[in-house]
Amino acid sequence: MSNMDILVRGISELQMDIDSDKLEKFKTYKSLLKEWNEKINITAIKDDEEIDIKHFLDSLTVFKTGKITEGKRIIDIGTGGGFPGVPIKIIEDSVEVVLLDSLNKRLKFLDEVIKELGLQDIRTMHERAEDLGNKNEYREKFDIAVSRAVASLNILAEYCLPFVKPNGYFIAMKGSDSNEEIRDAEKAIKVLGGELENKIDIKIPHSNIVHSLLIIKKISHTPTKYPRQSGKIKKNPL
Repeated sequence: MSNMDILVRGISELQMDIDSDKLEKFKTYKSLLKEWNEKINITAIKDDEEIDIKHFLDSLTVFKTGKITEGKRIIDIGTGGGFPGVPIKIIEDSVEVVLLDSLNKRLKFLDEVIKELGLQDIRTMHERAEDLGNKNEYREKFDIAVSRAVASLNILAEYCLPFVKPNGYFIAMKGSDSNEEIRDAEKAIKVLGGELENKIDIKIPHSNIVHSLLIIKKISHTPTKYPRQSGKIKKNPL
């Protein structure tokens, strides 16, 4: 099975469609990822099939939430190599995406990806989430905040929920064993104006990996004192 076959079949298993133009974009994205990865550390995953499964298909599982729909404004927090923001944009071109990361060299890579793929209404931002979340032009301005970043949910919620407008959603992409994290984050989610609406366990196609999608609805405004500075968030989580 050629590596693009895995992606095509995986997308089909997720009950989604992909045309040749979108497939070509994924192909270009992957070759840029491999090329840049030799110069700077973007991902530890370097094998063609693993990139398709653990980055592309994993990112696309977020569509199973039913929340990523036409014209939504999305912020991907701690985007790293562009996951899940760039795959979301490739599949649903009508959404507006902000790719946020505190590491500038990764964003230079993503600027190149955006240019080479000819994507519109998607941009990178070199900022810390806790700083940007306090700025009026970004605070509570997004329909969806999504993150695959490696931080515990009580910490991640404080980085992400301030960006979400009331009735919008924060989608946390987590490993299969997230029940304890959910319990530990109950207070934080409530204090920040959210509530857990759903938890979807999903198997990534062509793998034995099961991940959880935690769908947190923003039901009230985030109090103005949040997010706090990063040191406080990590040292003293809500």
